[in-house]
Amino acid sequence: MTATRPDRQIPAKLLDWYDAKARALPWRALPGEPRPDPYRVWLSEIMLQQTTVAAVKPYFADFTARWPAVEALAAAPEEDVMAAWAGLGYYSRARNLVKAARAVADLGGFPDTEEGLRKLPGVGDYTAAAIAAIAFGRRAVVVDANVERVVARLFAIEQPLPAARKAIREAADTITPDERAGDFAQAMMDLGSRICTPRKPNCDACPLAGACAARGNDPERLPVKAPKKAKPVRQGRTYWIEREGHVWLVQRPPEGMLGGMRALPDDGWSARADGAGVAPMRGDWADAGAVRHTFTHFTIELTVLRLDGADPDPTGDGVWWPLEKLKDAGLPTLFAKAARLAEAARERLL
Repeated sequence: MTATRPDRQIPAKLLDWYDAKARALPWRALPGEPRPDPYRVWLSEIMLQQTTVAAVKPYFADFTARWPAVEALAAAPEEDVMAAWAGLGYYSRARNLVKAARAVADLGGFPDTEEGLRKLPGVGDYTAAAIAAIAFGRRAVVVDANVERVVARLFAIEQPLPAARKAIREAADTITPDERAGDFAQAMMDLGSRICTPRKPNCDACPLAGACAARGNDPERLPVKAPKKAKPVRQGRTYWIEREGHVWLVQRPPEGMLGGMRALPDDGWSARADGAGVAPMRGDWADAGAVRHTFTHFTIELTVLRLDGADPDPTGDGVWWPLEKLKDAGLPTLFAKAARLAEAARERLL
């Protein structure tokens, strides 16, 4: 770190900028407004983990329309929540969402401290700090990917990630104000998403340009990232079994990859191994093509096989789902891709 003494005016400069330039977001209270509902802050922060604002907005609108308070979400069947989450990815978040909502309902409200919030399922250090600051006005050091980038450049922290995170958090602590900590956190997020961007940062528009140690020294190179490891590619099969206007869907085990989600049956592929290639029943299977999907730690190449007029039922627990209501099944993105491929193959045969 080449800059160790922060400009004491950084919080004031950034908050002045935020007062004039804050993004209007569905879960946010703008400067001067009463603090937002903790439920909306928590829900948005869980949804925004490793997901873009643009992707989250329609999901947030749907969730808050269906379940306008944490008590309503706590009372919802888990399968309904999982179906509503479909397409947003990282499905363990949805399972923890239900668990946390039920815990909050039992408590009679959200904890208002970082320590209390961290006890909720799915709430880690960053999320606890964000909720404490934004919803409850607590002083908390909030460091997401955007803030990480801003601070690494502001203090010219040269150490590569992830080892640099300790230094980044310590530096962020030195500029986090006691007052308006929630607005400051959101201002840092806005600065990182709109001005101090990963590529071609707009330094001329930055309210902190005068205090930035990396300005004029290729700020785009910071934070320094460790080389990415190649992701393994797994091979598997999924099976489209159709009968009288219905398709056979299974529910995946509650724990593990895409846990608790409705899906097409498959051959047991996982992040660690290829599938066994064993179909759920005998039949004249037709190849409908293949889909490719990337998860956090691996990529799956999935061959889609079709079977019409299945009789008797496939082995294992499942349900015949009406094709006309397939969108309501809440298939995760991978299986939604496979379903589209199978339906396109059926249309070609008609």
